[in-house]
Amino acid sequence: QVQLVESGGGLVQVGGSLRLSCAASGRTFSSYAMGWFRQAPGKEREFVAVIEWSGGIPDYADSVKGRFTISRDNAKNTVYLQMNSLKPEDTAVYYCAANPSGIVYSAPGRYRYWGQGTQVTVSS
Repeated sequence: QVQLVESGGGLVQVGGSLRLSCAASGRTFSSYAMGWFRQAPGKEREFVAVIEWSGGIPDYADSVKGRFTISRDNAKNTVYLQMNSLKPEDTAVYYCAANPSGIVYSAPGRYRYWGQGTQVTVSS
């Protein structure tokens, strides 16, 4: 069983930055693919970024490319999402998720474990 706990969300002005963290329990974290997803009110959960077990081959949604960076520290069992140049449309609850197969996917249904989410609000 893996538990994921996100932190770092908050209220920020347009153009600002936030760094989200996701702390994972479990000895096999380093073998998991990790993803970030978000869900705005009235919308479906959508893919934001994903990173495979070694930290290589990150992938991003087109809407965040060039602004967001996903990274991980396997020694700390933590994955991060650095968010720069934030826009009002980035406002959502952000979730991290773990895929034990280690394969990177953009589909939320491929991820077995989920955190409780952290709210990000970008004010204009």
